[in-house]
Amino acid sequence: MSQYHVFSLPKGLLDTLVPRNVLNQTAAPETIPPPRSESPPPTAQPAVGSRACNICLGATFVDVEDQRAHFRSDWHRYNVKVRLNGGEPVSEARFSQLVDGLEDSISGSASSSEEDSGESDAVSALVSKTRKLARPSSPDDNTIATLPQTPLVWFHSPPSTQIGIYKAIFSKATASSDYLAELKEMQSGGEQGRTWAMFMTAGGHFAGAIVRVKRPDGEDDDDGGLTKKGKPRRPKSEIEVLKHKTFHRYTTRRKQGGSQSINDNSKNKAISAGAMLRRYGEQALRDDIRNLLQDWAEDIHDCERIWIRASVSNRRIFLDYEGAIIEKGDERLRTFPFPTRRPTQAELSRCLQELTRVKVSHLTEEALRAQDEALLASLPKPKPQPTTQPESQPKAKEKPIQPQLSREEEQLRDKWTRLLDMIKRGRLDTLKSFWEREGAALGGVNTSVPEWTEERGGTLLQVATHVGQEDIIRWLLEDLRADPTIDVPAPRTGVPADAEDSWQESDTDAPRLPRPKGGRRTAYDLARTKEVRNIFRRCAAAHPDWWDWLGTEQGARVPSALSAEMEEGREEKKKARRKGLKGKVREREAREREKEREASATPPPVVEARTVAKPAKEEPVTGPRRLGGSSAGMESVTGLTPEMRARIERERRARAAEARLKALQGGGRS
Repeated sequence: MSQYHVFSLPKGLLDTLVPRNVLNQTAAPETIPPPRSESPPPTAQPAVGSRACNICLGATFVDVEDQRAHFRSDWHRYNVKVRLNGGEPVSEARFSQLVDGLEDSISGSASSSEEDSGESDAVSALVSKTRKLARPSSPDDNTIATLPQTPLVWFHSPPSTQIGIYKAIFSKATASSDYLAELKEMQSGGEQGRTWAMFMTAGGHFAGAIVRVKRPDGEDDDDGGLTKKGKPRRPKSEIEVLKHKTFHRYTTRRKQGGSQSINDNSKNKAISAGAMLRRYGEQALRDDIRNLLQDWAEDIHDCERIWIRASVSNRRIFLDYEGAIIEKGDERLRTFPFPTRRPTQAELSRCLQELTRVKVSHLTEEALRAQDEALLASLPKPKPQPTTQPESQPKAKEKPIQPQLSREEEQLRDKWTRLLDMIKRGRLDTLKSFWEREGAALGGVNTSVPEWTEERGGTLLQVATHVGQEDIIRWLLEDLRADPTIDVPAPRTGVPADAEDSWQESDTDAPRLPRPKGGRRTAYDLARTKEVRNIFRRCAAAHPDWWDWLGTEQGARVPSALSAEMEEGREEKKKARRKGLKGKVREREAREREKEREASATPPPVVEARTVAKPAKEEPVTGPRRLGGSSAGMESVTGLTPEMRARIERERRARAAEARLKALQGGGRS
């Protein structure tokens, strides 16, 4: 059976229609939509099959592309998160209302990957905002409230025909019981016909059109019903695109998601060339759309419905500005009650067909009644609400409510986080430029670090000293004149106050002052290395009048100053000490060499005449020879300690004695 047009329903079908709902009450909302002819039987239960969504109740699809687009939409992802949290999914119309209440932008589309990323945070915020919903006030309303809502209203034509129409087409002031009467009025086009305005914008893309959905009454479909060749004329289409326009501007980074304006509002404005181009693109897109609305002002004024698909921030392009063509509270405003893709002329045509095409299914009244009973039986039973709570029952502990931060507080926290990250990473150049802009707003160099940061130290100087960033410490002390006499606060993370004092370098050039148990500490006491402590001592020598550097009760607890003359004298002493050590080493080596020469000059022991000594084995004239010549017994002892040299000498003499004993034993046997 061919699809019906919502503004051109057959009179025979229209006269037999009755409202279709689960509770058989005309005043109740229609909550059980029969699906389309190619989908499973109509039911408000989770649809099952390859062309249905088991999470979003009542969502069926024509093809695979439509189904994939739904799975990428914010509506589906929101329902998935709500179901995981134990809640109930919502209809797309209800989801659109929730989105309108958010301050941040949610695309609401299932377009390309360029627009999908970066929206999970907004969906999560919406889930958090709507996690706790009010329960029905009375048991009678509980059954109706738990029924899944759909964007379609369904009518039944006995014996086995059902049609579904989007509720957004009807007037907002029309009650659900009057939908059928208004549907009959829609079949009349009036003198001017019925026109709609449709606009879409997302990711820098825009598509707009003025379409006629119903021709004026009395307009002839044909001239006698035949063409000049005698063939029957093709009936004129009810839908006609009167005006259309599409354009695109560069406003978002590829695969990054989010517009440049949202990124600028969440953090400091970027200064890259791409960011400037995107800001220009956003301004140009806004101007182009508003100029187009101005050109189409007369046609928009005569439109019966105005469909706008845009995020919360992008809706400001169409509404709420001086000289706006469309007023913010206009009763004609609608949002598309189904997922949409990237704004194009083809997508506008698809959405127009989806809105004006009637959904048709064929089920008998017995089948519908059986499905209604199965639906009501599957709904969760309401828990009984006690009228009075017993006094003996202990009250459940209420979880501490986290304070909701204002926009100014969030921006301040972001600045502190970035500042402390620069200090920890040692990014001095970036820190200087950041401090020039935000230093005064943060309270100056000696302001206390907020407790929520849980940093080791109460000031920027103490934080930099604890992490050991030497260049930043020098910049804070000398350029910003950070106060080194401020006491270090007690640790905020459970670490004992003396835990960091247990580790110190074993040097005497940069000492620490002894601190009694429970005594005060300053930034100098947080220094972990000698070089960091020397920075404080050098600054104390260069600027002794700035602070009480050497004081222990109220001062900076620096043990001593370190001037340039003191450092030069210390280096000279080190050089002299190294020179003396080298001289001693040379004298020791000379004595060792003298001892070796005396040992080699000692004559070998005399052997008796009857002992025949074996002739020494001559070394071959050619071939490989031992490195160092024929004196294989000589080993290099240069660079060894006196103990090692004595040990080597003992081993050498022992080997010589063994050789002599072997020679004597061989002579005796002969």
